[in-house]
Amino acid sequence: MAEKVEDPSSQSFLRSHWEGYKEFWVEVFVPLHSSRPCSWPTLKTAREAVNYGLVGSAIGALSTAGVAWKYSRSLHGAGLSFLAGGVFGWTFGHEIANRSLQLYRFHTVAALVKFMEWWEKKSEGRS
Repeated sequence: MAEKVEDPSSQSFLRSHWEGYKEFWVEVFVPLHSSRPCSWPTLKTAREAVNYGLVGSAIGALSTAGVAWKYSRSLHGAGLSFLAGGVFGWTFGHEIANRSLQLYRFHTVAALVKFMEWWEKKSEGRS
């Protein structure tokens, strides 16, 4: 007896979205103490996101300090805007990393916990 294959266009809205995100939700709700290996690609992608934040921070700090210096010629105003621009730039850089690297699809905290457990086993000589 042949199995019935559903046409993707005939699926309901919720069913089609569930199929698209099933792997993501399975990854999120798997207990952290499972024996699966460390999620190295997830950690690598999360580390790449830091570069986006650093670049954003540098751009934000320099541009806001430059604008503040140009219009006020105040050293303390330029210094404060340098700090504020760095924080804002870091935030925007991290948001750009979230979108471009699709970090919202990863469970980075679970990957970090697995890495720390692996590191603890390795340092104790149980690997």
